[in-house]
Amino acid sequence: MPENPDIPILPTAYQAHETAVIDPGSLIGEGTRIWHFSHIMSGCSIGRDCSLGQNVVVSPGVVLGNQVKVQNNVSIYTGVICEDEVFLGPGCVFTNISNPRSALSRKHKYEKTYVEKGASIGANATIICGHTLGAYALIGAGTVVTRDIPPYALVVGNPARQIGWVSEYGHRLEFDGEGNAFCPESGELYRLEAGRVRKIQSANQ
Repeated sequence: MPENPDIPILPTAYQAHETAVIDPGSLIGEGTRIWHFSHIMSGCSIGRDCSLGQNVVVSPGVVLGNQVKVQNNVSIYTGVICEDEVFLGPGCVFTNISNPRSALSRKHKYEKTYVEKGASIGANATIICGHTLGAYALIGAGTVVTRDIPPYALVVGNPARQIGWVSEYGHRLEFDGEGNAFCPESGELYRLEAGRVRKIQSANQ
């Protein structure tokens, strides 16, 4: 457990492996677990009940919501904001400058990347900065995202192309002639209208 008194949370609020580095000034929510060799930098905010795997870096200014799961070897750079229940697969990559040069400091030009609630990013995907990944979107392994992704979209390839839609449970949606589809696991009803998907019935309704 971290013992640095400068961390503005109770020392028992989260769990961190002894090899993890937790810089002063980071905010970490109750129930969050941080594993081997990860580095949590000053000025970032991590919500409740998150899981950060081995060799994860969370840079200053990064915001992770509640129940975010970060797999091994992910670096989350300044400018990235992830809402609740986001999944970041092993080795996925974020950027924060569109035209980086080693000899030029462009920290004042960091671009924002938003990952909305429930979205999943597959292993080794690359997210070019300045875009929004919609709620519950599913980004396939190895995909290179170069534009905004709509909610519930299923995208793959380099550059990313949309090949379908998925439910909040991550299942492919098959729409009928009236634009309706049911999630095979939850039974929730979705509707496709004007090129967008929305959920119109929850599992508990």
